[in-house]
Amino acid sequence: MRKLMMKMSVSLDGFVCDLNGASNWIFKSSDETSRAWAVEKSWEAGLIIMGRKSFEMMAAYWPEASGPFAAPMNEIPKAVFTQKGFDPRNVSAGIENSWTQAQVCDGDLVEEIMKLKSQPGKPITAIGGAGFMRNLIAAGLVDEYHLAIHPLLLGTGFPIFNGVTAETDLKLVEAKAFPGGIVAHTYQK
Repeated sequence: MRKLMMKMSVSLDGFVCDLNGASNWIFKSSDETSRAWAVEKSWEAGLIIMGRKSFEMMAAYWPEASGPFAAPMNEIPKAVFTQKGFDPRNVSAGIENSWTQAQVCDGDLVEEIMKLKSQPGKPITAIGGAGFMRNLIAAGLVDEYHLAIHPLLLGTGFPIFNGVTAETDLKLVEAKAFPGGIVAHTYQK
């Protein structure tokens, strides 16, 4: 069974974006080595999953983007989770790519994730948004956490760990500090 990895940038006070959903602060402390780490983690995925809102935002951006993240973001297959129905072909009309061909998962979250985990292939990587991540964490579906902790206090915003209702022990398997101040932590269940 393949594992589900969560990859997120988090402020020091535990928020993944501000109250408006903006996360442009992640670039302030980013440096060449932290970006290389993030790209390397991206390539570990056999499937990238996210919630519908994140999918719509990213699908409008990545197909035309360049830079080190563009290749993994555009080449790795996607799955979008929604409870409202969705057709990924509407996000980039006329362009066949990994975004328009995304698998739509609109059933029970646990059942859908277990189906994906039972398929052969490289790990699944969840990348957003905050509500989707909270649901994955609260349901105990995440096997490995890749957290890029940024040297910033947002004060308010959207957390991802506030849905946890039971103590969960994790094992730190890697901690890596980068010159810009980001510290990457990898935890496993």
